[in-house]
This record gives sequence, structure tokens and C-alpha cells, in this order.
Amino acid sequence: MTAITDQQQFAQRGRHFLSFARYLFLFTGLLALSYVGLVLLHARSYQQNALTTLDHQIQAASTNADSLSASPRLPPPRNAALAIPASLKEGDVVGRILIPRINVTVAILQGTTPQTLLLGVGHIDGTPLPGETGNSGIAGHRDTFFRNLRDLRSGDQIQIQTVSGISNYQVDWLQIIDPRDTAILTPSAGAELTLVTCYPFHYIGHAPERFAAHAHKLNDASPTTAALALASPLPQSGK
Repeated sequence: MTAITDQQQFAQRGRHFLSFARYLFLFTGLLALSYVGLVLLHARSYQQNALTTLDHQIQAASTNADSLSASPRLPPPRNAALAIPASLKEGDVVGRILIPRINVTVAILQGTTPQTLLLGVGHIDGTPLPGETGNSGIAGHRDTFFRNLRDLRSGDQIQIQTVSGISNYQVDWLQIIDPRDTAILTPSAGAELTLVTCYPFHYIGHAPERFAAHAHKLNDASPTTAALALASPLPQSGK
């Protein structure tokens, strides 16, 4: 009789433990989902504020340029009034990147720290600012702001907006690379743009590779309606 009672008590304790574990896992899951939701809401709010800040900067620069050009005594140097500040702090707003075909519109922030990349895409330190001569690098997360890069194709057009103006680019190639490969950011004589994110896009955990897209700046500084080149498929390997 005692053995049966002990078995029943053990089974009852087991049921209580399983019930407690279910509630604990449910509570932990809800906390995790709430945290992710708060992070995404914060990022969205930050993006809205960053883009509004950029619009105000562009408007102020345009007004300043108009004022200087109207002065008969001191005509402004070419693009002087629209120059981007030489020193940018981590997280400062650099500009906006638009890729119309894949519905990407996001503020470009300065730097690529984890905190910065939670809030937007980041201009890679040591590369020229977007729109300037040289190979400008921009990095972003594959599961947030650069998620749609999985649909990017050769020939797609990219627009960069900064207080210096609008620069239009056309994608030349897409490549899968090793995370340690920095050759894609090699300086260039022309105005180029390199976008980088983790790969594969749907990989769970720390992605083992990187997806890189390279584009060259078009001569026309205004939006173009020229026909795009034939799109090439996403490469299966960067090897």
C-alpha cells in the first residue's frame, strides 16, 4: 500500500512540475516576444525621427544655398553649402537609401556597432560617405532593414539622398563572400557603392557568409527612367 502511495505522490509531483514548466516556458516566450516587439517598435520610431531629421537638414541646406546664391557679393563655391559635415559621430544620420524595386527605404546612420544596426543601416567606417568619390560601404541586418536584399538583382537602381544631394547607382553584381573578405571594400577611383549583409537570409543563428552587392554611380544625378539591364539570378556561391 505504501509503494502505491509513493508512486501516486511521485506522479502527482511530476504533473505539478510539468504544469509549472509549461507556464514558465509560456511566460518566457511572451517576455521574449515582448522584447522583440519593443525593439522593433523602437527601431521604427527611430527611423521615422531619423528620416524627419534628414528632411529638415536637406531643407535647411537648400535654404542656405539659395541665400548664398542670392548674395551679389559672395557667390558660394560649388556644392559648398551642401557639404556633409566632416566629422560624424556613431549613430548620426548620414542619409537615406532607396531601392524602389524591392521596396527598401531606410535611414543610413554613421557606424556599424550592434546598437546602430538595430536602428538602421550603417555607413562603414573608413569608406567614403555615400555619394562621394570612392567605394562607399553600407551594412545592415538581413532580418530587418536589409531583408529585401534577397530579391536584389543586377541592373536594379539605388538612390542615395543626403544633404549634398541625390546620387543614383546601378547594381553591377551580387556575390556571396567569406566574412573575412574585405576586398569588396577596396578603394576605387570612381563613385561606387557596396551593400553588405549576412547570408543565408533565412539562416537561424550566426550566419556563416556575407551577401555583397556592388553598384556604380550613374552620371545623371536625378531619377532616371532608362531601361534596366537584364537581371541576373542570385549566385548560389561566392566561391
